[in-house]
Amino acid sequence: MAQGFHNFIGGHKTECKSMNTFPNVNPANTDEIVGLFQASGIDDVAEACNAAVQAKSAWASTPAPLRGEYLFRAADLVERRLAQLAEEMTREAGKTLTESKGEIKRTINILRYFGGEGARLFGFQIPSERPGVFCYTLRKPLGVVGLITPWNFPSAIPAWKIAPALVSGNAVVIKPSEKAPLSVWRLVEVLHEVGIPAGVINCVTGTGTGAGIPLVDNSAIRAVSFTGSCAVGNNLRQRVANKKVRVQLEMGGKNPTIILKDADLDYAAEVLVNGAFFSAGQKCTACSRAIIEKSVYEPLLEKLIKKTRNLKVGNGLEPGIHIGPLIDQDQLEKVLGYIQIAKNEGARLLIGGNRMAGGAYDKGYFVEPAIFADVSAGMRIAQEEIFGPVLALMIVDDFEEAIRVANGVQFGLSASIVSRDLALVHQFINQIEAGLITVNLPTAGVEYQLPFGGTKESSFGIREQGPAAIDFYTETGTVYMKYKQG
Repeated sequence: MAQGFHNFIGGHKTECKSMNTFPNVNPANTDEIVGLFQASGIDDVAEACNAAVQAKSAWASTPAPLRGEYLFRAADLVERRLAQLAEEMTREAGKTLTESKGEIKRTINILRYFGGEGARLFGFQIPSERPGVFCYTLRKPLGVVGLITPWNFPSAIPAWKIAPALVSGNAVVIKPSEKAPLSVWRLVEVLHEVGIPAGVINCVTGTGTGAGIPLVDNSAIRAVSFTGSCAVGNNLRQRVANKKVRVQLEMGGKNPTIILKDADLDYAAEVLVNGAFFSAGQKCTACSRAIIEKSVYEPLLEKLIKKTRNLKVGNGLEPGIHIGPLIDQDQLEKVLGYIQIAKNEGARLLIGGNRMAGGAYDKGYFVEPAIFADVSAGMRIAQEEIFGPVLALMIVDDFEEAIRVANGVQFGLSASIVSRDLALVHQFINQIEAGLITVNLPTAGVEYQLPFGGTKESSFGIREQGPAAIDFYTETGTVYMKYKQG
């Protein structure tokens, strides 16, 4: 019998009102139920928001450096449990164990970074034009914030929302993706174990319809931070448009890597394989378009196919695996559907693209990494986010055409270039329509101490991560103090 997990509301583990649960299934072995989670509804969300309201004033009054101490202690406890948490993440999300360990380490770093921000919630002293008047600014928490997190980074993304929200003095209600709720649940569990006051952080599990929409709609919520699809994010923004609720959206990407003719082609192939196929391409920053100068296309293609053939797909708990499964049946059907669409539109499949079958593969959502040639800019495979291990190769004559093709999509999250030409690299940095820009690195791979976010349809609102994250979770108060009367 699979283990059951309750909601965290007001410092207590509670069952949802309906008493219904849903299974968290291992995508590499669908015979395994990782856990049973609460199918929460509007009443459960309301209870969690009420608990946060009750806790917010005392938490806001707690000195910020002391709020940070809870994050430091949580980081230490997560570090002690790293092996357990990484294995659970692999079982619920399908990542390789190496990727899961890396994500848990990143979670630890995020907690420690924002723990330190408790001593760095700076304001500014500004000279007044009037004599005897002292002017300064300070940061104030918003109150209760709602966090809605995805399944593809089930620990790091929740951590980079939870940590700045808490250290800024807000009370939190978080709803994790129903596809991978255990990693979030463990993080909230750790915060309770290190003694965070009851009601400061609450976790309700369930579907977007059952728990996500009620969270966004609850009158106690002063800000919502969401990571997920464009369709859901844009709907969320419309739901709160008339309520003056602060919104932060991180959504889709169709991220290009430009390979110029002066690139080291072995290195360029490594960059493409890493960006396109690791995590089974299930990253919003994954590379899905390789834009290659014509003169190096053929020699690069040979190296790229060779490296792709050497990738091993399988259960991420097994040694030597490079790529795990897709998250579920819906995602598998979506990816296979796009592969068929690409064929129908005239793209040429060079390698992969099949569902893997036989033995253990029959129990999971495994697909071969796919590379398409003869891709034109108007094809759906070149315009729409697939969120799977599918790479479209596009040939261009020169740098100027490469930039036009790279920018010719609705998204603007991440973009990369591989080149030794510093003049063209700087032109790329200035002209590319992306919030995350990498040079001689994959499109995927971000660090916790720098701002993260995109342009166009990829993002909306204040950046996540780094010092910018605090800006989203605080308001600025401006003080004018006349210290000499008369």
